Amino acid sequence: MKPLLPVSLGLVAIALSGCALMGPSYEPDTDYHLTILHTNDHHGRFWRNGDGEYGMAARKTLIDSIRAEVEAEGGSVLLLSGGDINTGVPESDLQNAEPDFLGMAMLEYDAMAVGNHEFDNPRDVLMQQADWAGFPFLSANIVYKDSGKTLFKPYEMFNVQGYKVAVVGFTTEDTVKIANPEYMTDLAFLTPVDVAADLIPELDAKSDLVVAVTHMGHYANGNYGGNAPGDVTLARSVSGIDVIVGGHSQNPLFEPDVQNGTLILQAYEWGKYVGRLDLTLRNGEIVDYTYDLIPVNLLDDNDQLMRAEIAEDPEMLAMLTPYQEAGGEALNIVLGSANGDFIGDRAVVRNEPTNLGVLIARAQRARTNADVGIMNSGGIRADLEGGDISYKDVLTVQPFGNMLGYVDFTGAELMNYLNAAAAMQAGSGAFAQFDGVELKIVAGSVVEATVGGAPIDPGKTYRLSVNSFMAAGGDGYPNITEHPNYVNSGFVDADMLADYIEQHSPLDIADFAPGMMVVRD
Repeated sequence: MKPLLPVSLGLVAIALSGCALMGPSYEPDTDYHLTILHTNDHHGRFWRNGDGEYGMAARKTLIDSIRAEVEAEGGSVLLLSGGDINTGVPESDLQNAEPDFLGMAMLEYDAMAVGNHEFDNPRDVLMQQADWAGFPFLSANIVYKDSGKTLFKPYEMFNVQGYKVAVVGFTTEDTVKIANPEYMTDLAFLTPVDVAADLIPELDAKSDLVVAVTHMGHYANGNYGGNAPGDVTLARSVSGIDVIVGGHSQNPLFEPDVQNGTLILQAYEWGKYVGRLDLTLRNGEIVDYTYDLIPVNLLDDNDQLMRAEIAEDPEMLAMLTPYQEAGGEALNIVLGSANGDFIGDRAVVRNEPTNLGVLIARAQRARTNADVGIMNSGGIRADLEGGDISYKDVLTVQPFGNMLGYVDFTGAELMNYLNAAAAMQAGSGAFAQFDGVELKIVAGSVVEATVGGAPIDPGKTYRLSVNSFMAAGGDGYPNITEHPNYVNSGFVDADMLADYIEQHSPLDIADFAPGMMVVRD
């Protein structure tokens, strides 16, 4: 790996590879300035939230001002995204993220890593999104099974004042589990480290700076748990990457994580921050860098702006407003109410049973007359707050538009499936939420299971309800779509939940206590 040079005044100098094949085209002994701006895990947040935080209009003002500042001083800017533009808020989801990609085009992004949520929609939608964007979608490890060719370009070369900058994309191999399997049947997701081991030396030889834009996740000290390996593992495993602009794990890095000579960056989520890495380049080396995560109108714990307010760009607002209005018209209808919060926060629902997991699984059971309902926690995207509940609230919780499916299992088959669900690791989107079954789980295995107060009978028939994502093998669940008793009900999951709320309101959160469902020893 490129050696770390001495630390001076808090600035780390990192040696860069020269262009071994063609030779450098920059002037020797001359300082060049490159600023890399980046965001990741946008998830449909093209509009500011109710507190005026983030939003693409304020982001445009910020990025335009940074560009003007850098260019006035003779520097250059690259604007990159760590992917996952899709899926998050109904105003975006119902319009296939058109406002988001058009907004990114106005922001003049230079390249984007392909995220797993780019496969939440059919392929023709993804290709339409690439057209709207007008900048390259990058992934070197997504290939067609039949030809081995990449779905999108593996990398893009940029000439920055004579410096050759290679920007290469990588996508988490977990995509095969956590995106919709129906839309990836012709694709293979190769292990990024394996692809990088062959590709990075090639790029290192013909460029002066190698930047990996990834959707793999930052896991401290490489401890990725039940997830696929992320950016730290990539940096430690492959020589020649100078900067990794990451996404997927949705955590903020307020300082670059320097691993094996590689600067790893991530800017949290939703455009809450814009990351700014200012590089000083001389004679094929990074001789200085500074880094900042710039909050976009974020409030602190005292509801005060963390930094000076950023005005919204009028041109961006004019483009986005019709989309916000069109998306919002049908979403504010009140469906019902609850006397408390249903918990779907990512940090909680992926680690323990919650009342929202029970609510969704129970609504699935009600629609399909099922004995047992199971919900993957990765399909639950937000809390469902107490008080009035609107259709918009429901779509925010369940934005993926999966169909509701069910299968009639023998008791023996059901036990096999419950064991597969119980083995799903806490902290991952696969973590199972249950209703209709009481389980005792020891070391990831089901040792006791009762349905309707009675032990599961291996020879009896039981109906299990799941969403179509899980049924097709998503999140690593057994693929049951070929089971002779499997039925796709045709009901959309969010509509099913909306109907249940409307029919059973007011909801009493005490009726959905998860502790009654699962015991984990």
